[in-house]
Amino acid sequence: MKILKAWIEAMRLRTLPVSLAGVIFAVGITVKAGCFAWTPALMCFAFALLAQIASNFANEYYDFRDGLDRQGREGPRRGVTEGDITPRAMLSATFITLGIACVTGVALVAVYGRWWMYAAGVITALGVVAYSAGPWPLSRIGLGEVAVVVFFGIVPVTLTCLLMMPSVSAGIVLTSVGIGLMGANVLIVNNYRDADDDSAVGKKTLAVRFGRKFVSRLYLVNGFAAVILTFRMWLALPTTTWIVPIAYLVAHTILYRAMITREGRALNPLLGMTALLMLAYSIGYLMA
Repeated sequence: MKILKAWIEAMRLRTLPVSLAGVIFAVGITVKAGCFAWTPALMCFAFALLAQIASNFANEYYDFRDGLDRQGREGPRRGVTEGDITPRAMLSATFITLGIACVTGVALVAVYGRWWMYAAGVITALGVVAYSAGPWPLSRIGLGEVAVVVFFGIVPVTLTCLLMMPSVSAGIVLTSVGIGLMGANVLIVNNYRDADDDSAVGKKTLAVRFGRKFVSRLYLVNGFAAVILTFRMWLALPTTTWIVPIAYLVAHTILYRAMITREGRALNPLLGMTALLMLAYSIGYLMA
């Protein structure tokens, strides 16, 4: 049971709603456009979830390998660092999970996509590893949030739509950026919490480069910018549905206020709440 718990923790369940939210919002767009199809939608969900789990596994392995994690850290327990999972097992799990994601993606594009989507899939697969490894690991040079906007916003929203629609509008592209900003907020909470630990090991996240005050304000701005960027989608719906973005902004502001008054492990619940708020926003649009 201990080893099973360690693997579940390595998947980082609190953050997994981030990978699902972009696909869910895109599904909402296709439903309202009359283009929805179950099979490609389910395959998009599988690819997004597997890619994020692979990224989480890779992050745990490479941060351990490079000495960036320590025992007793403020964040959730890291199985490899604590000795619950061997480094070799984590590395194998990373590439097995990524391999399954790639097979899913290839099948998805072969049946429903366009040839250039293979290139998008390759870039996404490389991004899974490049986030934590390579000559310029994105998470260590202050580009982690940018990567999240691209791979958890722009890519899942636009490509899911294109797999079921003939084209995407400028409004959909802007929406994808907005969803990505919501996802970036999850990482901001993580890096806000870990700023001292990351600084000590030379990890240059935005929180380390610009300070906690800057990223906390960025968190607040991102939430409002996300609603502005996605609001074109809501304009086509009855005004009664606008309660969803309004409720999002209220909850987002409450989370911001909680974030700037907490430290260390007390921030861990806010990470999951930020991810769930993003998921709720996407579900709200789908159901509207």
